[in-house]
Amino acid sequence: MNRSRTTLVAGIGIGLLVLALIAGVVGIFSWASSRWSTPPSPPDPVCEATIQSQSAQLDPEQSQNAAIIAGVAAQRQLVPRAVSIALTTALQESGLRNLDYGDLDSLGLFQQRPSMGWGTPEQIMDPYYSTGKFFDVMVTVDDWQTADIGDVAQEVQRSGYPDAYEQHVDRARLLASALSGQTPAAWSCIVQGSPTPDPAQLTSAMTQAYGSAIKVLSTPATSAQPASLTIAATGDEVAWSAAAFAVSWASQTGVSAVTVGQFQWKASASVLSGWVGVSDTSVDSETVLVTF
Repeated sequence: MNRSRTTLVAGIGIGLLVLALIAGVVGIFSWASSRWSTPPSPPDPVCEATIQSQSAQLDPEQSQNAAIIAGVAAQRQLVPRAVSIALTTALQESGLRNLDYGDLDSLGLFQQRPSMGWGTPEQIMDPYYSTGKFFDVMVTVDDWQTADIGDVAQEVQRSGYPDAYEQHVDRARLLASALSGQTPAAWSCIVQGSPTPDPAQLTSAMTQAYGSAIKVLSTPATSAQPASLTIAATGDEVAWSAAAFAVSWASQTGVSAVTVGQFQWKASASVLSGWVGVSDTSVDSETVLVTF
């Protein structure tokens, strides 16, 4: 009698163990199947400068601010090194974000202080104005075109952390080369969603940044073709800079393609699209065609 009960209990135990193992296998299979069948998440929206084997990335907000800095430098006919200095400074001071707060009364991209004569809070929060004020002071620094970039940034900013700028110099140089047009076809962005085409917003942003360095002709959309902007630049570098500006603002203004000379960039939500050669275009090397 006891032996039978023992045998019965043992059998039940083994049966339960087998059922548990089967349930575990089924659970693992179900988890794996759901994991494998779930499509991968789309990549985060990002912009990237790629020059030879080096790259540097910014998010869309940072990219738009960086493009403004490059545009204002082009308007003032400043060399790409000026963009490197300004980007080095803004990366340290604000992370290239137009902050409405800071130490004491510091504000904006460069954390400029109204109490120190940089302008009113409203002016400093305008990235076009604050960039211009930065360059106003930068060009008064002795040997700014040849001196150490971190030292020049410190001469402008008078920061309590004078050595902090150096950590951003290499990244800023790479970004500046792509955004200033010094290195053509080096800038791309991932554009997610379906931003509403807004040629007027892009035109306003570009003309504020570049001033007389560009002329913009807007062509409205028709039933046969999308809206477009034709941008005449004062030179090849300015054209490539303006092209990078349009790409940087694609997530905000719905740009779908940018053409410079024989090269074209197309917006993608999944990859950083490269610039590819196109033969069926009448765009020259000093002209940018932006399609929405």
